[in-house]
Amino acid sequence: MKIGIVQSGPVYLDLAQSMEKALGFMEDAARQGVELLVFGETWLSGYPAWLDYCPEVGLWNHPPTKKVFARMYQNSIDVAGEEMATLQAKARQLKLFVVMGINEVVKKGIGQGTIYNSFVMINEEGQVLNHHRKLMPTYTEKTVYGIGDGYGLKSVASPWGRISALICWEHWMPLSRQALHDSGEHIHIALWPKVHEMHQVASRQYAFEGRCFVIAAGQMMQAKEFPTELKLPDALAQNPDRWVLDGNSCIIGPDGYYRMPPQLGKEGLLVHEILDMDAVYEERMTLDVSGHYQRQDVFDFWVDRYRPSEEFPEEKD
Repeated sequence: MKIGIVQSGPVYLDLAQSMEKALGFMEDAARQGVELLVFGETWLSGYPAWLDYCPEVGLWNHPPTKKVFARMYQNSIDVAGEEMATLQAKARQLKLFVVMGINEVVKKGIGQGTIYNSFVMINEEGQVLNHHRKLMPTYTEKTVYGIGDGYGLKSVASPWGRISALICWEHWMPLSRQALHDSGEHIHIALWPKVHEMHQVASRQYAFEGRCFVIAAGQMMQAKEFPTELKLPDALAQNPDRWVLDGNSCIIGPDGYYRMPPQLGKEGLLVHEILDMDAVYEERMTLDVSGHYQRQDVFDFWVDRYRPSEEFPEEKD
């Protein structure tokens, strides 16, 4: 199978231009024979890296931060909306399996004011096979994101085996990992803002533990792409071209070793081919945490995959 990773940023806080850029990457990937294309965490329309660099965003009732949140909301995607339909149609046209990180909002129903850190999986027929909302926003992310649910903690069928995914620090939630291991994954997508050293550790550990291929996707962002409403810290104001997110995407085999080493600072479409999917089973000879290395007689484990209805009560009745 030929894998593509979009190690580039969107047009931050601009959904229309980010969609145009995403469709361009999809077409480029198809031309290069890519079958599975991965975009990073909240790629549409941008990971809010400014949360960790602009301390004023933590101020209570701070007008510039509220303006940025409103822009972030207005440039987020509704999975029932036209942007999603466009992505599905393009995936179907190009026969491309796409994993896309999104800032998600609900435009019709309960919760019209919450942004979710989410991803969708769209298969080569244009069908949405999975839609996951990050279970727990990490640290400063709690300022802008709501908490998710267990609905998307599963793997889905593909021509190359079952595919799963988690977002960023969900990779340090042991039971999230176990839920996906139990779902029979062969390929795991690890969505990150950038894949720095500890994210590399988490991605490699996941591959070794789950005996699966891991595609760790990072993205790119310069300081000058921060929202104009916010004041840059002095270090960034003096160097607006500095890369705040610098990619470092990689692909890891079921033995925990790199198949595509980290690609630091390399902007564009990264392409890599996997030729030995049987390695998944070769490595499970020694370790299978859902099989002979799991004591189901000792541990009891289940996942609540319920997602509350987003319809208004009167419409539901």
